[in-house]
Order: sequence, then structure tokens, then C-alpha cells
Amino acid sequence: MAKFKKAAAKKTTAKAADAQAQAEHLSKSLSESAQQVWLAGVGAFSRAQAEGTKLFEGLVKEGMGLEQTMRKFAGGRAEVVRDVVENRVGQARERATDTWDKLEKVFEDRVQRALVKLGVPSREDLTDLSSRVEALTAELRRQGGKPATAPRKAAKKVAKAVKAPAKRGRKPAASKA
Repeated sequence: MAKFKKAAAKKTTAKAADAQAQAEHLSKSLSESAQQVWLAGVGAFSRAQAEGTKLFEGLVKEGMGLEQTMRKFAGGRAEVVRDVVENRVGQARERATDTWDKLEKVFEDRVQRALVKLGVPSREDLTDLSSRVEALTAELRRQGGKPATAPRKAAKKVAKAVKAPAKRGRKPAASKA
């Protein structure tokens, strides 16, 4: 059995030596791989530093080209949209103006009807009255009379004549001089 133990011990020693050799080989391989990875990283950093500015400038140029293309596309679309919006605003402005004109006309008509109901003489009534007074004054001067108290009484009669038709909604009749 002693032989068996010696043989087993030799085998164990051989296996241990073999395992130790494999471990050393594996350790050496790993350290060489780590060294290569480190050197590759340093090389990549150096290349990136040297070519980085070239790459960056190339990317900037490519980006500028894309931006110009997009601006042209967007600019054309913006003009179309602007034209549509201006057209719609013009239509809305026309409608608002028409509506405002109609509202103004309705307001003027109602104010005029209220003034007629209240008996306020219109502009035409006052113009007619003024021309009648001028005609009467001219007739008095032509006849050689002095307008003293008679024109006051005549003016009262004319005023009553103007008010009466205005209350009924008619214009005063022009008197013959």
C-alpha cells in the first residue's frame, strides 16, 4: 500500500504542479490581455483627441446642411400658412366692417325715430326755417319797413308752424313770400 501512496502522492504532486503551471499561464495571459486593453484605450483616446476635432467639424457641417434643408422646407410651409391666415383675417375684417356699418345704420335710424317722436326738428327742418326767415327779412327790407317788433311775432308764428308738422312727423310747408 505504500507503493500506492507514493504513486498517489506523485500523481497529486504532478497534478498540483500542473495546476500551478496552468494558473501561472492563465495569470500571465490575463495580465497581457489587461495590458492590451489598456493600450487600446490609450490609443483610442489619442486618436479621438487627434481626429476628434475633424470629426466634430464634419458633424457640424453635416448638421448645417440638414438645418438649411429643413429651413427651406419649413420656410415654404410658413409662407403658405401665413397666406392662409392673412386671407382669413381679411375675411373676418370685412365681415366685422359690414356688421359695424349695419349696426351704425340701425342705431342712426332708431335715434332719428326717437327725435321725431320727441318733436325735435331735423336738420332739414332747421334749414327750411332759416331760408324762410331770410326770405321774410328780404321781403321786409324790399318793402322798406324796419324789422322792429313785427319780426318777433312773425318768428313766433313760424316757430309754431315748424313745431306742429314735426309733432305729426311731417315737414313744415314752405310759405310763399
